[in-house]
Amino acid sequence: MSSIEKAREDFGSQPRRRMSREDRKRQLLDVAWRLVREEGTEALTLGRLAKQAGVTKPVVYDHFKTRPGLLAALYQEFDARQTKLMDAALQASEPNLRDRATVIASSYVDCVLLQGNEIPGVIAALASSPELENIKREYEAIFMDKCRMALSAFKKDRDISHAGLRAMLGAAEALSHAAAIGEITSIQAKDELFELIVAMTERHTRGREQ
Repeated sequence: MSSIEKAREDFGSQPRRRMSREDRKRQLLDVAWRLVREEGTEALTLGRLAKQAGVTKPVVYDHFKTRPGLLAALYQEFDARQTKLMDAALQASEPNLRDRATVIASSYVDCVLLQGNEIPGVIAALASSPELENIKREYEAIFMDKCRMALSAFKKDRDISHAGLRAMLGAAEALSHAAAIGEITSIQAKDELFELIVAMTERHTRGREQ
């Protein structure tokens, strides 16, 4: 028996190290993101994920229960990353409207681009069921409240309308998606979103003061 064959035999006889639950979930999420990126959201099923990750279906079901549960986990991970990025940038920013608007615009676009063009597909898939749509709206509400708090200090009445914030969020999603697929550059997306945020804040201020 050659030394290479002996090494293979010895390696095969070694017991495989069992992944911790946290490490396994991390592996499954990484594989899920790759599947969405390479094949689209429609290809993401629990069975397909199990096959690609090299585990049995019960392992995947134990972590996510259902496909909506998996999609929710992906969106929650994206939101957590976005929140962390934005919180750190807001804390380091100067307390003025232009800096705060820059942070919101840059953080949103950067986080989408960091995740790649797969996140628009996940966001779109969230509309496939009331359960997922509710999850998306809950996280959207948190994001809009964070933006309201960051911007309201620059308004005498400290009141930024929900309609304005909803329009800002819609623009953020559309511009980030366009940047992710290469339709526009990331700088163009950030600049346009910045202008929209500043205009939204200043427009409502002037309207109240007149």
